[in-house]
Amino acid sequence: MEEHFGTDMTDEEYDALDELLTRTTPKLTSIPGVFAAQRALLNGLDTIAANYIQTRAEATHKSPAQIIGELVRKEIAASV
Repeated sequence: MEEHFGTDMTDEEYDALDELLTRTTPKLTSIPGVFAAQRALLNGLDTIAANYIQTRAEATHKSPAQIIGELVRKEIAASV
């Protein structure tokens, strides 16, 4: 069977592709539990800090770890 992904697929081909993707969920990253690790990082902070970091992360489309890194670098630069 020739594999192609376009509008010319038959219903059977769509069903086969759906079944394949259902059985073999693709990994988004090679790092296991990346979202769990970010949640654990925020859980280690007080509520105000965690909410601030999460809000900044969502507003800037960055990860909480990136926001924390920026804050640390800013603090280091200010102390030099």
